[in-house]
Amino acid sequence: MIRIILIALAVVILTLVLLPFQLIGLAFELRLQRTIPHWYHRVLCALIGVRIREVGRRSTASPTLILSNHVSWLDICVITALAPVVFVAKSEVAGWPVFGWLAKLQRTIFINRQARHQTGAATREIAGRLLGGDAVVLFAEGTSSDGIRVLPFRSSLVGAVHHALGAGTHHTHVTVQPMSLAYVGFGGVPIGRGLRERVAWYGDADLIPHLLHVLSSGAVDVTVSWGEATAYDIGADRKAIARDAERSVRRMTAAALRAGPPVRAISPPAPKQPLPEPA
Repeated sequence: MIRIILIALAVVILTLVLLPFQLIGLAFELRLQRTIPHWYHRVLCALIGVRIREVGRRSTASPTLILSNHVSWLDICVITALAPVVFVAKSEVAGWPVFGWLAKLQRTIFINRQARHQTGAATREIAGRLLGGDAVVLFAEGTSSDGIRVLPFRSSLVGAVHHALGAGTHHTHVTVQPMSLAYVGFGGVPIGRGLRERVAWYGDADLIPHLLHVLSSGAVDVTVSWGEATAYDIGADRKAIARDAERSVRRMTAAALRAGPPVRAISPPAPKQPLPEPA
C-alpha cells in the first residue's frame, strides 16, 4: 500500500508540474504538445516499474499510421514512452474521470464505433492528424485481448490512409507499420496463463482494482516489436492492409511470448573479508 501511495503522489506532482507546459503547447500549437506526453509517460513507466524491450525499429517516415494489438491500459504509457504519438480511442474514454482528461491533453482522437455513419468523419480526422505530422496509433482489433491471442484487425478505420492521400497535395504514399505489444514478465517472474489477467485488462475487468494490482507488482516486462513499414498509395486495398498487419503482429507477438522476459544479470555477492588474526 505504501508503494501505491508513493507512486500516486509522484504522478500527481509530475502531472501538476508538466500541465502548464502542455496547455501552452496546445493553445499555441507548439511542438511541446507532442514532446510533453512523451516525457511524461517515460517517467510514468519508470515510476510504475515498466521495463520496455524494443525489437526492430520505428519508422521515421511521415505520414505514418501504426497498427497495433491492444492488451491493457498500460499500452498507452508504453507506446508514448517510446515515441510522440496520438491515439484513436472509443468515444466513451472521453467521459472517464481523470483518464479521459489525460487522453484529451494527449490530443486523442475519439470515435464512436457503434455509429457506422460517423466512420467517415473519424477517418477524416485521422487523415488530418497524419498530414499534420502526427504518428497515429490505431488499436486495430477494436478492443483489448488477453495478450496471448491477437484478434482480427478491423479494416474500416484503415480507410484513413485513403482519406490522407485524397486530402494531401504533397503526399503520394502513407506509411503503415505494424507493432506488437507482448507483456512477458510480471513481478519479476515470466508471465504464464495464471498471471495473464494481472497485466491484460479486457472483458468486464474493473479498471481501478486492475490498476492497483499493477502498481503493487514491482515490475512489468514488455516487449515492443516493430514490423516492416510499408508505403501504400491511393490504390491500396484497406482490407489487404489490415490483413497483412494482423499477420505481422500475430507473428511478432508469438515470438516475443516464446522468448519471455530478458535475462538480467545478477551481481555476485561480495567476497567475504577474512577475520583479523587475534593479537
